[in-house]
Amino acid sequence: MDDLLAKAMQGVDPADPGAFFVIFMNLMRLVPWGQLILWQVVFIVVGALLGAWRGRLGATLVATLIFGPFGWIVPFLPRRPAGPPPLPGSKKR
Repeated sequence: MDDLLAKAMQGVDPADPGAFFVIFMNLMRLVPWGQLILWQVVFIVVGALLGAWRGRLGATLVATLIFGPFGWIVPFLPRRPAGPPPLPGSKKR
């Protein structure tokens, strides 16, 4: 933890008004962005394949973009009925 704090505080004057931004940028440089983007692309491709296979491409792509691999369950969820449910006492059932 001390090593992470030292990397975040490298070149920062805590009394400077812009210290928060510098610390934030130092922490963002530590994130492996290339790997994160690559995995997100893999998740989207697998979600697109699942969505196309089950006929729910759009919903699966949106869910995968938002939730990552957890969006893969969307094509397997039951579809909603097309209209509102029938009123009680009606002959449409």
